[in-house]
Amino acid sequence: MKAYRNDAFLNSPDARSLRILAEYLEPESRFEKLQLRDTIVFLGSARTPPREQAVADLEAVEAGRGDLERARIQLEMSGYYEDARELAGRLTKWSKGLEGTDRRFVICTGGGPGIMEAANRGASEAKGLNIGLNISLPMEQSPNPHVTRQLDFDFHYFFMRKFWFVYLAKAIVVMPGGFGTLDELFEVLTLIQTRKTKRRLPVVLYGRKFWDEVVNFDALVHYGTISREDVDLFERTDSVDEAFDFLVRELTEYALGHPESTI
Repeated sequence: MKAYRNDAFLNSPDARSLRILAEYLEPESRFEKLQLRDTIVFLGSARTPPREQAVADLEAVEAGRGDLERARIQLEMSGYYEDARELAGRLTKWSKGLEGTDRRFVICTGGGPGIMEAANRGASEAKGLNIGLNISLPMEQSPNPHVTRQLDFDFHYFFMRKFWFVYLAKAIVVMPGGFGTLDELFEVLTLIQTRKTKRRLPVVLYGRKFWDEVVNFDALVHYGTISREDVDLFERTDSVDEAFDFLVRELTEYALGHPESTI
């Protein structure tokens, strides 16, 4: 048996470096084939439901038994799903309408449910290509149906998945989320703060109330663990219009017409 056909070897600890390399080379091959080199990444919770589901769940709880407070919170959180969907759709339409350039900014998510589904859905409804960087997990993570088929990936290694989140990113939108979202957010901010990413990478924290409650950036400044100017590494907003205008302005000024740069 040829070594590259030996499944027992390929799935063994001895072949780990080959598996890691495959999660770099195989996505790179697909991106090059479709000439994709610019993405707008959406990060956020896999647990955020669409509005219609949240309304139905609340009505079911009110009609019977269940956690009423949780259902009401989910209805509130569903607003982020709808905003991610709208913002991704508007950015896709803007990108498709660009003239005088072959650059296109493609929506990229983790490929799963919740906020990820919302952004892929918005891009799909705008008839644009969109990317899903899925990962095998014991719960929550399953591919959503809105990802462009040839751009639906399934990763094993978190660090390779996060590499592809950042490598092609020209902007990042961070919706409310849990451990995974926080991990991705702070890795991106660390890369920008330490200038390990050479290019301008605008970051939008969407949902002021959520982010002000969950992360006390002012406390980090107060205790001297970050600098005052580090808080300027991201834009906070509750408005789809504000987020759209900010991202279009940043992408137009710093991405369009500029040479490629890598992380």
